[in-house]
Amino acid sequence: MTSFLARRRSQRIATFSAVLLAGTSLAIATLRPAFADDQSLNATAKVQQDFKPIPSFAPLVTIVKPAVVSVTVHLKVQTAAEQGPPGMPTPFPFPFPFAQPQQPQAVEAKGSGFFISPKGYLVTNNHVVKNAKSVFVTLSDGERLVAKVIGTDPSTDLAVLKVSRSKPFPYLEFGDSAKVTPGQWVIAIGNPFGLAETVTTGVVSALGRDIGDGEYDSFIQVDAPINEGNSGGPLLNQKGQVIGVNTAILTPTGGSVGIGFSIPSDMVKRITTELIKQGHITRGFIGVQVQMISPEMATAMGLKSHDGATDGALVAETVPNGPAAKAGLKPGDVITQVDGKAVTNPRDLALAISEIKPGDAAKVNYERDGQEKSTAITVEKMPSDAEAAFSQGPSSNNPNASTNKPELGLTLAPLTESDRQQLNMPMSSQGAVVASVVPNSPADEAGLRSGDVVVGVGSTPVTNPDDAVAAIHKAEAQKAKAIALRVMRGNQAIFVAVPLPASDAKK
Repeated sequence: MTSFLARRRSQRIATFSAVLLAGTSLAIATLRPAFADDQSLNATAKVQQDFKPIPSFAPLVTIVKPAVVSVTVHLKVQTAAEQGPPGMPTPFPFPFPFAQPQQPQAVEAKGSGFFISPKGYLVTNNHVVKNAKSVFVTLSDGERLVAKVIGTDPSTDLAVLKVSRSKPFPYLEFGDSAKVTPGQWVIAIGNPFGLAETVTTGVVSALGRDIGDGEYDSFIQVDAPINEGNSGGPLLNQKGQVIGVNTAILTPTGGSVGIGFSIPSDMVKRITTELIKQGHITRGFIGVQVQMISPEMATAMGLKSHDGATDGALVAETVPNGPAAKAGLKPGDVITQVDGKAVTNPRDLALAISEIKPGDAAKVNYERDGQEKSTAITVEKMPSDAEAAFSQGPSSNNPNASTNKPELGLTLAPLTESDRQQLNMPMSSQGAVVASVVPNSPADEAGLRSGDVVVGVGSTPVTNPDDAVAAIHKAEAQKAKAIALRVMRGNQAIFVAVPLPASDAKK
């Protein structure tokens, strides 16, 4: 084996040497035109004569640059701990320059922005002006103006500022981000590291990126170099239209590695219009907690899959008397469409509902027990504390003793008043509390833990341990390969897929 590898290696070296020699030979031929025939010379001359330079972005940049500004923020006194935990991907780090950790101090931060109206309205990132004591913008001609924060939306990391002067401001127009395609040229202009009016170019790398920053993530990924201070700057197409707002980077070094993220212009237009109009964002709410559908969950729930994937948002919980519950949705349903738009995951659902005005009705398609259904849900205004809206139904004072499911490695007990207090659950909560989980058992490997409260098995509600065991036995009798336990963990309801041992599945 050693000699074979060595032989292969020598062959590769010989081949590589041949390539180098071939290149050298061509170079020598080019330097010795006397050995070339007249036809070759004419071809070379024609190539040089027909050569045209790559079109320049300079004319476009000259036109749009006056509408881009540098944003300087004087932050309120804070400590590094108050700035939030580090993470990747993240918004461009603030403050800049860096503050001494754990020492309260006033900090000056820098970002970017751009005008969207001749009246002085401009866009930047929420994280640029967060905790701002005062905000200033510097125009391309050096003019410095005091800016007022008109409104912010932390959920999309957008903010609108306003400045005033006697003459109109140059501004940029929004393009259609729905028409953006991977591979197209883009231009980013901003204030990286305090270097105003920096221009970089690249291409769109991908669309609809979810970087785990929020439920409304749907970023345009670009490879145009963007760094600290580019936050809030525009991403432009070749027509000079804004197709995104630069907001985050993925980096192991703190600098650009060619992976940047921009908020799509279609979202920016909608959010900024509402911020200018009323200073805050009002989002729709249908009262559901949903989750992704893993292959294990699809098996446990008996859901259809396509190429190993199952599209949709699995309803884990509904708000009692909330919009979805009133329309007939219940845990275990899989939402697949909203007003004709496909829902492939929870993010799609959140984005679709956020675009519907409270008071309007949304047509929701969903699957239940293998059947396709639809209903109309009247969207309500999202409450200030949406999580607090979720609670369980009437309490159950079942006195049953603990119940074991040894093949699953799970011990269930009645949910007592003391349990509800310790778990910070409403007194009306029902279910079976997980008393213990056997290490390395199916329940343990599925992620169940002590303190979880089982409130359902599949779409069947559970009010006590006996209900849970009966539902599990029913699934076993149907030769299921896994069961989907719906559990309350804190204030969140989730489905957990627990595989059934092979011997049980064959009974």
